[in-house]
Order: sequence, then C-alpha cells, then structure tokens
Amino acid sequence: MKDIVPSPSAIVRNDHESVRELFTKNVVPSYGRFEIVLSHGDGSYVFDVAGKRYLDLGGGIAVNCLGHAHPAITGALVEQSKKLIHVSNLYFTEPQGRLAAEIVKRIGAGKVFFSNSGAEANEGLFKLARKFGHDEGRFEILTATNSFHGRTMAGIAATGQDKVKKGFEPIMPGFRHIPFNDLEAARNAISPATVAIMIEGVQGEGGVTPATPEYLLGLRALCDEKKLLLLMDGVQCGHYRTGRFQSFQRILEGENPQSAIRNPQSDFLPDGLSMAKSLGGGFPIGAFWVRAPFADLLGPGTHASTFGGTPLACAVALKIFEVIENEKLDENARKLGGRIQSELERLANNYPTVVKSARGLGFMIGLELVEKIPAFASSDKSVAIQFVNRLHAAGVMTIPAGTQVIRLLPPLNLKPQEAAEGISKIEEIIKSLV
Repeated sequence: MKDIVPSPSAIVRNDHESVRELFTKNVVPSYGRFEIVLSHGDGSYVFDVAGKRYLDLGGGIAVNCLGHAHPAITGALVEQSKKLIHVSNLYFTEPQGRLAAEIVKRIGAGKVFFSNSGAEANEGLFKLARKFGHDEGRFEILTATNSFHGRTMAGIAATGQDKVKKGFEPIMPGFRHIPFNDLEAARNAISPATVAIMIEGVQGEGGVTPATPEYLLGLRALCDEKKLLLLMDGVQCGHYRTGRFQSFQRILEGENPQSAIRNPQSDFLPDGLSMAKSLGGGFPIGAFWVRAPFADLLGPGTHASTFGGTPLACAVALKIFEVIENEKLDENARKLGGRIQSELERLANNYPTVVKSARGLGFMIGLELVEKIPAFASSDKSVAIQFVNRLHAAGVMTIPAGTQVIRLLPPLNLKPQEAAEGISKIEEIIKSLV
C-alpha cells in the first residue's frame, strides 16, 4: 500500500532559492552562511528543504546536547508553558532556584546568575571583576590569545583574535591578551591595574586547544598570590562536553580518572565561570556561577536581565540535567568521544599530507588540516571551509575553527553507529584529497 505522507509546512515547500531570497531581503548579513536551507531535525540528523539528510556533528556549535526534537525537551516546554512562561526577576520562581542549586551542586559553593546567552554571561563576569577591584582602582582583565568570549563590545575586547575587532575601534579598554598555556607570560603581564585572569578550559573558536593541568593549577596559585579573580569561560567546553560537567574537572582528573569521577574536585575552583549553549539544549539560556567568597558582590541594582532565568528556560535546563544523568551521557561523551579521537588520530597518521593532528576532550574534538592542500589551491577559501563544504556534500555537518581546524561537537547522546558513519565520511573526503 502506498504511504500517505502529510503535506509539508509552507516553509518546507519553498525551494532553496526562495528561502535565500527572504534572507537577502530581510536579514542583516552578519553571518557567512553555508548554502544549505534546513527544514527539520530528528536526533543526530537534520534535513534540508530538498529532503537531504545530514549527520549533525556540529550540534548547533555545541548547543544541541540532546540532538534535535528530543521528546524530553518538547515535554518540558509544553508542561511549563501551561504554568508560567515568564515573570520578572522581581519575584521568586521554583525552577530558577532549583536550576541554580543543580549548578552549584556540580561545581562548588557559590551562587548563580541567569542570562540569555554566553556573551551575556561573560559580561556578568567582567562586571564582577570590575566590582571586585573598584575600590582599589583595579579593572584590567588578562585573557588569552586565540580566545573567544562573545560579540558584545566587551566580549570582542576580551577576545584574543584581531579579526573580531576590525571595524569596531576604538576597542573598550581594560583587556590585554597573553599566550595560552604559558604561566610565566601570565605572571609577567600582571600590572597594578590587573584584577582578573580569564581563560577557556578548552579554546573552541581558537582551534580546540585544552588548557594543561599545570597551567590551571598555576593560574589558581598565581591569582591567590596576587589577589586576582580567576575566571573561566565554559560556554562551549562546559555542560559535560568533555565528559565532566566543566572542562577543568576533566583536565584535572590526574592519574586516576575513575576516582575523580566519583569525588568532587576539591583542590581547584575558579572564582567565576560562565555557561550557556548546551545548558538549554537549544533553548536560549546562559548563566554564570560565582564562588562563595564573591557571590554577593553583585547586589541589588548592579546587574539584571529581563529574560534571564525564566521559568520556561529553567524547566528545560532542569530536564536536560535529568536526561544526562539518567542516561549517563557524560560517560558516553567520554568513551565514544575517545574512540572518535582515536580514529581521527589514525587518519592523521595515515594521511599526513591532508591531516596534521587530532586533539580534544570528550565530544569537543578538533581535526587540524595541513596548511596547503593541492586540491584546494584554486580557491581563496580556507582549507577548513572547503573541507566542511565537501562534508556537506557527503551528508555530514561539522564546524570550522579558524582556517585549518574542523570541530566535532556532536550531541551527548550520539550513537556508536552514528559516530562510525561520521568517521567513514570524513575518511572518504580525506582520501579524495590525497
């Protein structure tokens, strides 16, 4: 019997060009978009308006931690929307308090402020640092080269990449950049105006580069010595992407990771940590956690967010915590992510004229391509963009980082057979470039 397929929605019936025309006429052209018009998703896959299926190993840039159209997220949205969607932060709501408690439980004693995005969460940390040092005239924050901290004016000032600053001069003062994973450079850069050091546990936009244990521990000791705040941007590398709730917990596991999984990290804590992306699994929410001694610095009237911590957003985030815990998705990210990285390292060894290296932690993995690939020489696009475009043609989505690195940021519930499919397609593209 012939299957009866429901008529697609109006937007699906539109062809590729008509949707692009809507964007050309009506959307600010601030993004360099790939030539794909997406329609819907299911689990680890998305579909374009022509019906082509793509394995999504980019996860909305580390956002879709449960994949697409997850029923638990849909259920949480529907259930909470029948009660309260939004009330102002002039009142108390249970979902926000419960979500803050869940975050504190996973990091350490402190308090949480809720925002809408990672950039906003970082803005809160910048304000925290300035408030901390204000009476002493200290305001300067040291950040790392190749870092990324958002697109606000303070965010681009904090970001250690010149390309994000172009056209927005004069850049907001109060930030200086130091080499990543270089403790001596950090010590030498401290001035009388310095109030904080801010880093990512794993640099994402900068090419998937993890901090070393020695660097983290050294920064903690240095900040204690100089009375500085140690701030961490966990927007991309947080929320179990590395196999632990926050990347510093994974990095500092040491020689006995099984013991570290069971016991909370007690020897190291930052003073503030931002988060977003996977926190809401696709629903907008950001937050920053502040360690106990500094958790009350931002008192009434010092910081606010109209849509920060709405009952709807918090209900979704709570449900995501529940799914991750029940399905042990942190372990999946750790184990399956390790297997993916091993396979990518194999490709680097087998095809050194195309792949330079593979690195990362859990489901935050970078595949670094060689600088010049003959098959790409005729185009002025970076090797990363050209490689990603070829993967698109093969039905796989990944995220470029810089000019040479491909990021894999899949959902935490990625299945082994889906990982194998992705590796197979990546290897096919690499072989075609040899």
